[in-house]
Amino acid sequence: MLNSKQRAFLRGLANRIDTILILGKGEITDNIIKQADDALTAREIIKGKVLENSAYSSREAAEAIAEKCSADVVQVIGSKFVLYRRNDDEPVIELPKAKK
Repeated sequence: MLNSKQRAFLRGLANRIDTILILGKGEITDNIIKQADDALTAREIIKGKVLENSAYSSREAAEAIAEKCSADVVQVIGSKFVLYRRNDDEPVIELPKAKK
């Protein structure tokens, strides 16, 4: 679970990355889940977009994909969403530590 400082840090990183996951009018298939899972393993943070003709809202799509990939939803704005999952083997992103 991300705290607000970590979430803000990840939102800043997400500004600079391209959208790599696009959901159209179809369902969230195993292929989409595999694509998201592979991208999260390689990059740790991904940006997705839900097209207007989709049956899902961007919040619903982000939460469904995050649940199936064991990821965290960083943010949802309009039709775009950002997901994060730490790669324990080869971490790419160093999150700020939580204050005690």
